[in-house]
Amino acid sequence: MKRALLAKIAIVGWIAAIGTGSALSQGPAPQGPGMPQFELDPAWPTVPAQWKLGLVSSVTIDRNDRVLLLQRPQGDGLVPAAQRATVAPPVLEFDSTGKFIQAWGGPGNGYQWPEREHGIYIDHKDNVWIGGNYCKERNYPQRKPVSDDQLLKFTRSGKFLLQIGKSNGSKGNSDTTNLHQPSDAFVYAKTNEVFVADGYMNHRVIVFDADTGAFKRMWGGFGNKPIDAEQCPPDARPLQPLANDGTPGPAQLDVVHAARVSNDGLVYVADRQNNRVQVFSVDGKYVTQVFVGRDTPQVRRTASCVALSTDPQQQYLFVAGNQRIAVLDRKTLKLLGTFAGNGVHHHVALDSKGNLYSARLGTGKNIEKYVFKGTAPSATR
Repeated sequence: MKRALLAKIAIVGWIAAIGTGSALSQGPAPQGPGMPQFELDPAWPTVPAQWKLGLVSSVTIDRNDRVLLLQRPQGDGLVPAAQRATVAPPVLEFDSTGKFIQAWGGPGNGYQWPEREHGIYIDHKDNVWIGGNYCKERNYPQRKPVSDDQLLKFTRSGKFLLQIGKSNGSKGNSDTTNLHQPSDAFVYAKTNEVFVADGYMNHRVIVFDADTGAFKRMWGGFGNKPIDAEQCPPDARPLQPLANDGTPGPAQLDVVHAARVSNDGLVYVADRQNNRVQVFSVDGKYVTQVFVGRDTPQVRRTASCVALSTDPQQQYLFVAGNQRIAVLDRKTLKLLGTFAGNGVHHHVALDSKGNLYSARLGTGKNIEKYVFKGTAPSATR
């Protein structure tokens, strides 16, 4: 009887151990305070054999885990002229396994396609938003000498729906009709508003009605009124190292490169040139900020993109940029760790299973899928 009781206790303990999990727990989304673990899938995706990718600038994922890429067919001069005829259309869609679904995009009737594709986002209604960041000073071959001052909205199959702003139309940060090289967009379903990271030439977040394009509100760094300080391309502007002294940094945003709104109504803005993320309420009130890269001031643009984990609490904030993807506890903004220290992570997105996709800004198969493998204890302070 004693042996039977001991065996029963052992079985119960074994079941309990399975239920609580080990240090590297498995699940559909990161849980607990640990650091998410990822493994690169080198086989994802399968690009149709007749096509080559140009320069992939952005990635977005719909509610069914289908992945849309935005790429630059002209490749910013990185694609040899002899290969340009075989480069895929700007928008490519794949399923979660990497199987190709469809492709579309480019100039058409009734809208002004951006000269230099930059950001793509698919919203809760399966509408696709696309912006660009070209200015005539870039002087790339075969491109019009204009500024991408518009944001486009399409159906997921590429039917044109709406244009906010006009090419070469911006009058600066006070302009509520035009954008000025918008980097990114996000539609907040609760208010049906599109939040635009605007962007390369402007220094603001601007909000429009997602159906009509009507202006709602805008703000700059710390909720300040954004000021005009044009420099095209902004990459040419000399950058001073960020002092690791606890100071708040510049009063204005500088290259507003991405924006995401959490389920609980916080707006996370990637301030790329200043290596920081600023957090606001949906009406533009400043909440807090975090620097991502002050520990390595020689590496700039460590905050090119923000993404939120897809668990209900959105526990994790992912901040991507040069040389790494940082993972932060979203509530405390504590750095939990970094991974993928390999080049430029321009825009990233996560699917419902916690897998992360990164647009790497390069030629060839420059989109990466990192498969979520569970969580482990954080090794950072």
